[in-house]
Amino acid sequence: MFDRLDPKVDFVFKRIFGVEENKDVLLDFLNVALRESEPQPLTDIHILNPYIDKNALHDKQSILDIHARTADGKQVNIEIQLFNRYDIEKRTLYYWSKMYASQLEEGQKYKELKKTITINILNFKFIPNERYYNLFHLREDHMGLVLTDHIEIHFMELPKLEEQKVRISDKLVKWLLFLKGVDKPEVWEEISMNEPALQKAMDTLEFLSQNEEARRLYEMRQKALHDEASMIDGAREEGRQEGMQKGMHKSKIEIAKNLLGMAFDVAQVIEATGLSKDEVQRLKDELMQ
Repeated sequence: MFDRLDPKVDFVFKRIFGVEENKDVLLDFLNVALRESEPQPLTDIHILNPYIDKNALHDKQSILDIHARTADGKQVNIEIQLFNRYDIEKRTLYYWSKMYASQLEEGQKYKELKKTITINILNFKFIPNERYYNLFHLREDHMGLVLTDHIEIHFMELPKLEEQKVRISDKLVKWLLFLKGVDKPEVWEEISMNEPALQKAMDTLEFLSQNEEARRLYEMRQKALHDEASMIDGAREEGRQEGMQKGMHKSKIEIAKNLLGMAFDVAQVIEATGLSKDEVQRLKDELMQ
């Protein structure tokens, strides 16, 4: 018996949704994901190069998980994020702006720009509410008037999706449970029942899980992701320790100022706080000014 690969890992995710032979799978997912904002179901989708060209030599290269264009010219980006780097909103706006601007070539008019949609699927909690699905547009603060529908950002947070609190009959829930990687056979069977696109996605995942080359690439990617997670945790811990040290140093400076104000001499303040002679002398000079 083999273990299924995790569909959230970008290598697997792209093989399920980002290849021509599974374009119907991508189209089905998008029609469910965009059902609140698109008045008519999408009838066709063109999968684009995930690399967005740089506009200048020193521009940051943008690589999208899934980059596609609808039949009427709208651009769609689907991003799946396993770790919270605490910059998801800025990353989202940056990628969105790159896609939006890339539509125009020199000499073209702004009216030719089309709506650009970003769908973020997160393996962590980000939006401060209990909803697993949130949709954002650009609106006026008081009346809620939409300035333009050209900017549209979806957030789907998998950890908020608890099977006992959602209706599995809802098709978006079915897709998100698939991506979450449900391991209960009865749930797996239920979410694919009468859903040909979901069944095809599952069949693709099963094939990849049994394919030796796919598993090798998957394990390489998993190792890279684990290394990345360790680096992120290490950076956070280093930042926390640095913050504590800065806080302690700041407290020592305040204590030193108080002692100097009480006419303690420099040597006594150094002994009491552990600050250097130069630091204490500088504080004393500042107080005497």
